[in-house]
Amino acid sequence: MKHLIIGAGAAGLTAAKTIRELAPNDEIVVISSDEKVYSRCLLHRYIAGERSEESLSFVPEGFFEDNSIRWLNGVSVLSVNTISKTVEHSRGYEAYDKLLIATGAVSSVPPIGMLREARNAFGLRSFEDAKAIREHALRAENIVIIGAGLVGMDVAYSLIEMGKKPVVVEMAEWIMSVNLDRKAAGAYQELFEKQGCTFYLDKKVNGTIANASGNSIEYITLESGEILPSDMVIVAAGVRPAIAFLDGSGIGQDRSVLVNESMMTNVEGVYAAGDVAGLSGIWPNAMKQGEVAAKNMCGQKAVYDDRYALKNTINFFGLATLSLGSLNASDEDDIEIIREDRNRYEKIVVNGGQAVGIILQGEISGSGFWQYLIKNGIDISNIKKRMIWNFSYADFYSTKENGEYTYAINK
Repeated sequence: MKHLIIGAGAAGLTAAKTIRELAPNDEIVVISSDEKVYSRCLLHRYIAGERSEESLSFVPEGFFEDNSIRWLNGVSVLSVNTISKTVEHSRGYEAYDKLLIATGAVSSVPPIGMLREARNAFGLRSFEDAKAIREHALRAENIVIIGAGLVGMDVAYSLIEMGKKPVVVEMAEWIMSVNLDRKAAGAYQELFEKQGCTFYLDKKVNGTIANASGNSIEYITLESGEILPSDMVIVAAGVRPAIAFLDGSGIGQDRSVLVNESMMTNVEGVYAAGDVAGLSGIWPNAMKQGEVAAKNMCGQKAVYDDRYALKNTINFFGLATLSLGSLNASDEDDIEIIREDRNRYEKIVVNGGQAVGIILQGEISGSGFWQYLIKNGIDISNIKKRMIWNFSYADFYSTKENGEYTYAINK
């Protein structure tokens, strides 16, 4: 059996390792456009000078040789033929019996002004991006970051570590709006501002002004009429799954590759995992998806069931936050339960008697308990608001019926 994996990120290499453990004699080939293995989660630390290029890898030295995996690195995949079971790439063709698509995502750069072609405009998805950003930032003075999501704030933090004072433009009303509510985000904004970072929130970029040579951006213009000097621009306005090479393959897509609970696509023997599958793309989830896909590729039944919530752990300037699920009341049935003091901010969002989201800021111990309640949809409607923060696993019991567990509060 020959397993072909496209992508050498968290999902792809977790899958490769799992396949080798389950099928010691099967052939495994990994194709990646990247020359080296690196963790995208650590790229901002390379920009800040806190990590070397070598320390970005998340696999041991000799990983491919020790696991008898053939790695085609620095290779671009051009197309997939699911009829002949072949993949065309920049060096030729590769056949497969089972295929895993784990190509991740690419930066989504809006078609505004010169953002896509200027020599001083960058995205951040690859090591080459991080290297270019660091080299340019060393001699840049006015750095504008478009987007205040996690990637944008990671970059802002890295630039501050380099002694820079970046300017951040964000369309939402507060930073990291997908991951935090206004209150929790405000605590981070204050910390960033103390370090010289400037924010333009609820603002939209509508154009660029080029330099005299016409190859670089000299100013960023906002819909509000404000003009920001910029000898360097970093676009962190989101990502999109890297699936262009799948056109004409017959593999089901809807902005991302469509998969079932086994991580298999609509084509028998073809799987997808990680950002390309459009599920929760955080690192642990990508690894889990890769593992589930690998088990099914090897004939073992496995199910990916972690689609329930978006989880993030954030730490800037020593302030830790964990967020999970729906963070803001969105309809009349949502109830927000908040506890805060000078050292912490905590919020639970409850809907239909179940916890659907939580934010823990300042103190994140005990978060596993709330993650468990949210994942399992446990009824907490009988808990009084003032008592909810005192509950633990000991306050619940479980019963099993027809193979399914039901959880309830102890009487």
